[in-house]
Amino acid sequence: MDKLAPGLMEVLLPFLGSSWVVFGTNYRKAIFIFISNTGGEQINQVALEAWRSRRDREEIRLQELEPVISQAVLDNPHHGFWRSGIVEEHLLDVLVPFLPLQRHHVRHCVLNELAQLGLEPREEVVQAVLDSTTFFPEEEQLFSSNGCKTVASRIAFFL
Repeated sequence: MDKLAPGLMEVLLPFLGSSWVVFGTNYRKAIFIFISNTGGEQINQVALEAWRSRRDREEIRLQELEPVISQAVLDNPHHGFWRSGIVEEHLLDVLVPFLPLQRHHVRHCVLNELAQLGLEPREEVVQAVLDSTTFFPEEEQLFSSNGCKTVASRIAFFL
């Protein structure tokens, strides 16, 4: 969504709106998934503040994240949902934020990837992948910059 030109999403308005039937097809049971990186910095900030106040990442509630993500979208004139009728008419049902992964989450990703490859988990491989992963903020080294996206390609370097 953050790569789409503002206004382009308006073509979906008839499919999401109250009519449900467009060109003779009923879209009432259709599911539209919109993916965006907008709000990522705000999500990371909420997660970091939770960690600093000794709250587990899993304790962060959607109600804490929705307003900051919505504001990030509404404040970004380059976002596909900027001034969109889809947002203004409240046609989005659910917002699913992706929280940043911590070291133990990435460890699970490495172990899962090794299992997918049919390999026994080896601590030196797991540790090498973790050591090659970038974590932020610089001081705390708490969250993975890439999540688990690069785990599969990194494992081959350490086998």
